[in-house]
Amino acid sequence: MHVPDGFIDAPVSAATAAVAAAAVAVSLRGARRELDDKAAPLAGLVAAFVFAVQMLNFPVAAGTSGHLLGGALAAILVGPYTGVLCISVVLLMQGVLFADGGLTALGVNITDMGIVTTVVAYAVFRVLVRLLPRGRTGLSVASFAAALISVPAAAAAFTLIYALGGTTDVPVGQVFTAMAGVHVLIGLGEAAITALTVSAVAAVRPDLVHGARDLLRPLELRTTAVTLPGSPATSSRRDGDQPQRRGSAVPSDLATDGHHRSRPDGPGAVAAAEETRHRSAKRLWLAGVAAALLCAGGLSYYASTSPDGLEKVAHDKGIDSKEAAHAAKDSPLADYQVKDVSDERLSGGLAGVIGVGATLAAGTGIFVTLRWKRARTAPAPAAAESETAAL
Repeated sequence: MHVPDGFIDAPVSAATAAVAAAAVAVSLRGARRELDDKAAPLAGLVAAFVFAVQMLNFPVAAGTSGHLLGGALAAILVGPYTGVLCISVVLLMQGVLFADGGLTALGVNITDMGIVTTVVAYAVFRVLVRLLPRGRTGLSVASFAAALISVPAAAAAFTLIYALGGTTDVPVGQVFTAMAGVHVLIGLGEAAITALTVSAVAAVRPDLVHGARDLLRPLELRTTAVTLPGSPATSSRRDGDQPQRRGSAVPSDLATDGHHRSRPDGPGAVAAAEETRHRSAKRLWLAGVAAALLCAGGLSYYASTSPDGLEKVAHDKGIDSKEAAHAAKDSPLADYQVKDVSDERLSGGLAGVIGVGATLAAGTGIFVTLRWKRARTAPAPAAAESETAAL
């Protein structure tokens, strides 16, 4: 759904650029509350993963394809503010490096693909996770529905933008009917990718799914001291008290996903649990990078070559009659091909790998910087306690 230059006139393009800039500014502030030491690296990975999967166009109808928009996936995994920033980074990389989506239309694309999809998807998701049974099944269903609805919502948003500033004389009703019809089908693919990805992350580290942190908790272990026979504590036990069996765990309340949860006792157990979580987060990050590289560097060669939903509608209805040449059309990576590499498969794979690397570096740099600024501006614990005592 990348809108090229020439589809929307200059005044409306400028207005959407102002909307996009304001949304990014608000998101930069809001993301500081969402990002912590675990979420900041994950957010960079989410941006790179969205970039990679967007290269995998899938067929949805005769002569039409679709691809992931990613707003729902980003919002659910790292939060709505951070999600807007993730998609904005992806669109900026695509427009500047790969000539995908017009530069004058960057505001249109961020508004449509970044803001609308993220806000709509997260709102739907939060409503559904409160209504559905708690657990990974409810999480998957909510993710599926949120992603499904976000894609036609983006199609409707484009139709509204076209009605305000379209450069061709095509009836808005025809545009809306065509866009909504094909993007409902694309939404099914978006929903499947989003639900599978969110479920995979939740199965390993549910605490890293921002949208469900208050619903799913990781499995923890509580250990208890063992009283050995003949010890002073044994002789002083009151009648009726029973010793704990060695190696047993004391069950606490049930976690919301149905697993027993218990808590570690003692600093050593806490440190060990924290180290385990750190290693699992690192493995998840490495697996995500590997998946992104595989998608962009290998599987993208087998993606559908049919025009996507917007391209098909624009061609059929004549919306593309005033499309302008992209300012970066001579980029060494234009059209996701490395210039001067004759082998098409190798050229496309290299371009995909470069794109994943650039998006990962840019996204991680932005989000780690935001996390660092949050840490610097946060009040010190002693100062916070003094302020509380003074009140």
